[in-house]
Amino acid sequence: MMSEHMIKEALRYLGYGTHGAEESTLKMVRECFDELKRRAKERIVYRVFDLHMDEAGLIEIGNMRIESRSLSKNLKGCEKVILLGATLGIEVDILMKRYSCTDMARTVVLQACAAAYLEEYLDERQEVIAQEMKEEGYCLRPRFSPGYGDFSILHQRELLAMTDTARRIGLTMTEGSMLTPTKSVTALIGLSKEYQDCHRKGCETCEKADCIYRRNHLDR
Repeated sequence: MMSEHMIKEALRYLGYGTHGAEESTLKMVRECFDELKRRAKERIVYRVFDLHMDEAGLIEIGNMRIESRSLSKNLKGCEKVILLGATLGIEVDILMKRYSCTDMARTVVLQACAAAYLEEYLDERQEVIAQEMKEEGYCLRPRFSPGYGDFSILHQRELLAMTDTARRIGLTMTEGSMLTPTKSVTALIGLSKEYQDCHRKGCETCEKADCIYRRNHLDR
């Protein structure tokens, strides 16, 4: 699981942008991906819930009540919503902690590679989910996670409980609202009967500035 796209994403996280990285950095990136491939224990869990939104924009998903203009835009026209949690596992945390004591440069590169690795895993799993939902007549909106726009990070605890991530994939949260293992993510994905040509990775990575589902500076 190491594509050229993943390498480009890792370099982007490292701040290289369109500027080429030196060969030593590229070598370290590839080495880090090789280590992640050996250590990561990718796991995901998700559940589908009915979605209710009133005219004021209050979002109801099971027992969770959310007030968020940015999430309301993302879910506009949806009938259901997927709640998910995914992780690369505790072994990746152990690996990063080990390098943080001996090699900070490699630690920074490993962090970037782990982020790209997790995104690639989520994209692959989302394609599978999309096919499952297509059979039921639904298409997927972009992923949207607690902490984006005005969607409070505090809802993350409810999301974890509703998907039973602690028992099913070992994903929990600290009192400071940090996920553990750290290379993990929670997200919502709207399900709509109306097809929208949306970026599968999510609003935070899409460059379509005029999209009505996009969070903008006014939502922050």
